[in-house]
Amino acid sequence: MADDELEAIRQQRMAELQSKHGSLSWNQMNPGDSSNDQQGQQEAKQRETEMRNSILAQVLDQSARARLSNLSLVKPEKAKAVENYLIQMARMGQLGGKISETGLIDILEKVSQQTEKKTTVKFNRRKVMDSDDEDDD
Repeated sequence: MADDELEAIRQQRMAELQSKHGSLSWNQMNPGDSSNDQQGQQEAKQRETEMRNSILAQVLDQSARARLSNLSLVKPEKAKAVENYLIQMARMGQLGGKISETGLIDILEKVSQQTEKKTTVKFNRRKVMDSDDEDDD
C-alpha cells in the first residue's frame, strides 16, 4: 500500500469525524463531562485498532497473521513492536506485496536482535572492618 493511499484514507477518516462531531468536539464545549471523554477515547482507540488491523490484513497473508496473533498471546510487547515495524514499512512503501510466514519470521528475528537485552553482572565487594587491626597497639 502506497503512502498516497494511506494518506487519502487518513484524510477521509478525519473528514468523517469532523462532519460527525463538528469542528469543536462536545468535550471541548463541556469540559466537565468526563463520561463523554471516556467514550470518545474508547472510540478513538477502537478506530486505531481497526485501522491497524486493516493495514496488517493488507500486508500479511493468513499464516503470517496467525503467527503474529499467537505471538501476541505469548509476548504482547514484541508483537506490538513487530506490528509497528510492519505498519511503518507499509506507510513508507517498502513492502512489495504480502509477507509470508517466513518473511514474518525474518522480521521477528530483526526485531529480536534490536530489542535484545544484554545481561551484565557486577560484583560489589565491600571491605570488612577487621577488629584485629585495632588490637595490635
